[in-house]
Amino acid sequence: MAELQLVISYKPLVLRPFYSVAYLAKWLFIIIIPTLWLSALLAFLLVPALHNSLYSQIGLCVIFLGIAYAMFATLVGLILWPFYDHQIKLSKEGIVLPFSTASTRGRKAGYVWSEFNSASVAQSADSCKLLLGSADGKKLVLDTKAFEKSELEQLLLGIELWGTSIMRTPEFMDYQSSLQNEMKGLDVNYTRMWEEELSRRFKATSFLPLEPKQALQSGRLTVQKQLAFGGLSAIYLVQRNENELFVLKEAVVPADADPEMRRLAEKHLSREAKILASVSHPNIARVVDYFVEEGRNYLLLEYVNGQDLRQFVRQNGLQPPSKVIDWALQLADSLRYLHGQDPPVVHRDVSPDNIVLNNNGSLILIDFGASNEFIGTATGTLIGKQAYMAPEQLRGKATTSSDVYAFGACLFFLLTGRDPMPLSACHPRTVVPDLPEDLDELIAAMTEPEQSDRISDFSQVIVRLQSLSSSLTVAREA
Repeated sequence: MAELQLVISYKPLVLRPFYSVAYLAKWLFIIIIPTLWLSALLAFLLVPALHNSLYSQIGLCVIFLGIAYAMFATLVGLILWPFYDHQIKLSKEGIVLPFSTASTRGRKAGYVWSEFNSASVAQSADSCKLLLGSADGKKLVLDTKAFEKSELEQLLLGIELWGTSIMRTPEFMDYQSSLQNEMKGLDVNYTRMWEEELSRRFKATSFLPLEPKQALQSGRLTVQKQLAFGGLSAIYLVQRNENELFVLKEAVVPADADPEMRRLAEKHLSREAKILASVSHPNIARVVDYFVEEGRNYLLLEYVNGQDLRQFVRQNGLQPPSKVIDWALQLADSLRYLHGQDPPVVHRDVSPDNIVLNNNGSLILIDFGASNEFIGTATGTLIGKQAYMAPEQLRGKATTSSDVYAFGACLFFLLTGRDPMPLSACHPRTVVPDLPEDLDELIAAMTEPEQSDRISDFSQVIVRLQSLSSSLTVAREA
């Protein structure tokens, strides 16, 4: 299926006269400009044959006037050219503004969704502005009066569908709800877009995620938006008691799954959720609750406001060894804490997508592989990011050493910007040759396919990272 794209007309009031003139001039110039240039050319060719007659003087006048008018029409056409385009284009890649809007407001024309972190609405007695904010404090301001209401609804839907890193304020969601209520009789596009986008995401699976505003636990939890999707799982931003934000991870077992395997999986997930709820570390998102509703299993986790490391690297590029080592020490301490529990807690899903850089500059380990293992146990299928999974985990035998492997794979990604090759020792120096050799050797030692050849625990990892950090500090000061 082709990727869904929205094309929305955007005509700010101050520019509408230019759009109207440009529309009329566009068709007039298509006829007038070629005619004038052609007339001037014919007159120029005929004048030498007319010698010094009256016709030659008329011909010279035609040449002069033709060229003058052609140049004038061409100039006007070029001036009005930016106003021919008045369409905003949205897709999963980002948002593209029409040239006229971007150029007259000093904006760039194209944005990727990860550039924005907030969406709000500013209303006054005579205006209503849509504000898309970025981390550097800049805002993309769009006048809601420049849209037809049906297309404005589609714009807000596009932000909701594809702007997964954007936090929508209560004012934004209230405005969107009021607009949807106002457009009750015209919501065909809204429904069609949801169905088309969800169909593309989930393809042949029968699983459909919860929709925004849907309530759980007798109304105590309300879905605000979808954050991520998978074949049999989804992650949502939810609000509890109208004032607390949490992340809700949903796992669904197909109806045709073996009943005994389903029962064992649910029992295991319930037990593990209780263990995870007791985990308390400043760099680990808390598991708040576990519950089952209408055959779906849910883990409620602490919400961490920030950007995951995959988004961060995509936006900011490769990270220098000194920063990666500092981050690695934070993350290694979190994983050492988990492995030090009784019984040890194996995360099972350490990856750049599950490590968030919060607003204070600290790395927070989010999510756990508990729900993935739940689906895998019940269905007999492998769930997870295979580039970050150790061979023994792929065989269904995850250990604390599996987290060491995934941790090393994450460092490879931060240093190279690439996902590692599955089931092989990672050497980032093959991609970035000027990296410290000791750092390359450490990452390779953590990602050895055989457990017996791999660094066994995070205490050893931290000692080697601290040594590397000291060496880099000495080198910088020398």
